[in-house]
Amino acid sequence: MSAPAKTDPGNFFEDFALGQELVHATPRTVTVGDVATYTALTGSRFAVTSADPFAAAIGLRQAPIDPLLAFHIVFGKTVPDISLNAVANLGYAEGRFLAPVYPGDTVSARSAVTGLKQNSNGKTGTVYVRSVGTNQRGETVIDYARWVMVAKRDTDAPAPEATVPELSDHVGPDALSVPDDFNLSGYDFAAAGSPLDWDDYAPGERIDHVAGMTIEEAEHAMATRLYQNTARVHFDAVFTKDSRFGRRLIYGGHIISLARALSFNGLANAFWIAAINGGRHVAPTFAGNTIYAWSEVLESWPVAGRDNVGALRLRTVATRDKPCTDFPDRGADGKYDAAVVLDFDYTVLMPRRHN
Repeated sequence: MSAPAKTDPGNFFEDFALGQELVHATPRTVTVGDVATYTALTGSRFAVTSADPFAAAIGLRQAPIDPLLAFHIVFGKTVPDISLNAVANLGYAEGRFLAPVYPGDTVSARSAVTGLKQNSNGKTGTVYVRSVGTNQRGETVIDYARWVMVAKRDTDAPAPEATVPELSDHVGPDALSVPDDFNLSGYDFAAAGSPLDWDDYAPGERIDHVAGMTIEEAEHAMATRLYQNTARVHFDAVFTKDSRFGRRLIYGGHIISLARALSFNGLANAFWIAAINGGRHVAPTFAGNTIYAWSEVLESWPVAGRDNVGALRLRTVATRDKPCTDFPDRGADGKYDAAVVLDFDYTVLMPRRHN
């Protein structure tokens, strides 16, 4: 009997099976050091995740970590098992943030394969998964679906029966989770940085977030290591030298975080991300690119049973090396402006005081 391999090359498309359960390695105890590092890498300024007294005033025991930091930590755990041999991460859906994560909490992750479809070229296939992050008490903190194009190890391996799960295009208002701890009667608009509340935003309006942020080579690699994301395309210059782009790619989640951080100017009171409805990494980004962002309000919902909080469904578009004063978008032909790198659909919670 041969000894098991000492190293793991990751799963290729033919290694996945419908219904397969994957328990991901390395539970992670989150610390205030992680929070400080995330702030240093993104510049996020949202008060609820920055200040314990602010968080306590709205009912939380301390400042929780940024929901996107929680998302990236869970996502990073899935990479060795799901997307180490990925060609591209294709999309997200039905993402829900179900409970705050605090420094000191330990986050674990698992995934289930919900769909498989080999591509016509016979060299790759799309793998659909649902990933769940839990804390040390077994409580689900995040639950989301994603799909990723994965290379085949053996192009002659038989294709599985194509199965594509049905996924909603957004998380409806009735499915949003508003933590019971949230008591917004103590919300400090001055400390949060804006006098605008949920009632001041209307579907259809667009907001240019004005500032840009240039990405340094060391920053994007450090951000990806922070999440323990092992994808070689983000780290290994030798590996990527002969790739399509000839250089390391920036983890798409880092662009999501930068766009969210930039959105503070215009959406400072969008204090909590409740859902990820969908997202598309339209084009790659590289060190040296400067990221700008603009947002559109897609829908506005009151939250059932709560008169002090409302929900906004937002679409945030990020661009590289082009300010968003004219809102770079898709043209009449459906093609994106050449500067667009991210099109992200998500739902935030905002305080209400004009009810």
